[in-house]
Amino acid sequence: MTACTLWPTYDHPDDLPEIETVPLESRGLPTSTYHLLARAANLWPDRTALTVLPGAARWREPVHRTYAQLLADVHRSANMLHAHGLRRDDAVALMSPNCAELITATLAAQVAGIAAPINPGLSADHMAELLRRSGARVLVAAGPELDARCWDTARTLAEAGAVDTVLLLRPTGATATEPLPEVDGVEVAYLTDEAADHDADHFTGAPPAAHDLAALFHTGGTTGAPKLAAHTHGNEVANAWMLGANSVLDDDSTIFAALPLFHVNALIVTPLAPMLRGQSVVWAGPLGYRDATLYGEFWQIAEHHRLAAMSAVPTVYAVLAQCPVDADISSLRVCMVGASMLPAAVRASFESRTGVRLLEGYGLTEATCASARSFPTAVRPDAVGQRLPYQQIKAVRIDEDGRWTDLSPGEVGTLAISGPTVFAGYVIGRDVSGPVLDGLGKLVDGWLDTGDLGRVDSDGFVHLTGRAKDLIIRGGHNIDPAAIEDALLAHEDVTGAAAVGRPDIHAGEVPVAYVTLARGADVSEDKLLAWAAERVPEAAAAPKSVTVLDVLPVTDVGKPYKPALRADAARRVADHALAGVTGVDRIDAIVDDGAIVVTVTAADSAAIGPALDRYPLVWRLEATS
Repeated sequence: MTACTLWPTYDHPDDLPEIETVPLESRGLPTSTYHLLARAANLWPDRTALTVLPGAARWREPVHRTYAQLLADVHRSANMLHAHGLRRDDAVALMSPNCAELITATLAAQVAGIAAPINPGLSADHMAELLRRSGARVLVAAGPELDARCWDTARTLAEAGAVDTVLLLRPTGATATEPLPEVDGVEVAYLTDEAADHDADHFTGAPPAAHDLAALFHTGGTTGAPKLAAHTHGNEVANAWMLGANSVLDDDSTIFAALPLFHVNALIVTPLAPMLRGQSVVWAGPLGYRDATLYGEFWQIAEHHRLAAMSAVPTVYAVLAQCPVDADISSLRVCMVGASMLPAAVRASFESRTGVRLLEGYGLTEATCASARSFPTAVRPDAVGQRLPYQQIKAVRIDEDGRWTDLSPGEVGTLAISGPTVFAGYVIGRDVSGPVLDGLGKLVDGWLDTGDLGRVDSDGFVHLTGRAKDLIIRGGHNIDPAAIEDALLAHEDVTGAAAVGRPDIHAGEVPVAYVTLARGADVSEDKLLAWAAERVPEAAAAPKSVTVLDVLPVTDVGKPYKPALRADAARRVADHALAGVTGVDRIDAIVDDGAIVVTVTAADSAAIGPALDRYPLVWRLEATS
């Protein structure tokens, strides 16, 4: 397969039709993520694959791995897992902040079985449920030196009988070892030590095929605990290629990674897509973008490593926009942004400060990772990007009886996606053959109901107008509103509860709640706030406010109507932001085609834009009559 067949010209929206004249199966993609890594190690054995920083304060002390070294490490770990009895349909749970060993362990889990990353910030009950649902009996977890709190959680799960084996990870670059923790009836070992004597040259088991499951990623649903979305190797390789087929970057480009590996973006965008091109990835320390020290050092890191691309959520770029550019960042060409709405002020501030354009994208875990991308050569600020090659995106109307009707280009409806990245389904149990999967109503004739509202224009560009599925996205982290609602409904005085996202300068949005109370109840909003904070499954889900209403809004057929609450939350934000602005007569918020629009009636607009553009909300001005 020639390089031009594998890598077509793709730096403009007009390239898409030509790309799709060649079927995806004719492009010679690797069969699995394992074959992807093996191919890279064969083509570029001495090229640096990973540069992992111990932490932002110690970014000048990185650990390097060539592609050949990475493959050898993955072979050792995969063979160790295989020797522990792991087989193709068995899952390995991974719960740790980022470190060099976690990258190896994640790739090795996909070679020997199925990787099941878990957010260490979830409650112990949710983690136990994810372990049960995945069937994982092996847990790869941060050791006490890397993350004491994570280790405490792992030990609690092990003591409760949730797993049989715990393999611990050390901090990046660490060689010293604490005394090995003991848990009765559970094997506990350091992963690298356990893998050291295993074969580094090849995998002793049967290699994965394209249809085999590669990973189970938990994703926020509309009810109950997080769902487990199953990705095949074919899903991940195809999506990695779609992102790697980017003519703006060449094979020598260096990519920056700082998102946690329990998030699918971290795996697909880094390291899988760069592996296809032999590119190098610089990984931030265990705190990633949550490390406050990183921002003061970031431009120096970018200059030192000649970073060409990075991926982050809007809040990261909001902070970087305030950091003086004290280094040569001319190498930086691609700054991808997604997961939540990009405020206009963040875009303007970052681009004016750095001279680098922010490129929005769109995707979801159920479509592997990414489904649309933007282009520096064709700016459409009102769109999140054009559909990626070999994926189809359309807007549909979903009737009460579940019937779908395709909408014309430009019409607003529920977005649906088809193609090689659509996931295999949610894990609902296990049988003798492995995980049992079900689309749970999200898959219809090969199309994925995204739950997002938007329109698709005639060029395949996606324009988001709202979310039908109600997820709250705080700094790129999905929060299930049901968890907040369940916590509040457990209070004896609460008769109804609804949680929504409120626009926020720093986090994109934060959760807030609205409740109704039993007749005669005498409980304050502050007490309900404290009640919820003590009972939600994770700190990020604790609502920022609880508002008591006489009734919660519903549709004409009696279903909960959260857009009205989201509009109220946005109006309250605008009220606060414009509190000191003179000449404002009225502030309203309406639901327009699923989108929340704040309307400000005022005589003078000079101070309104600077106040509201800091928030991820849509607003318009109406002059005072």
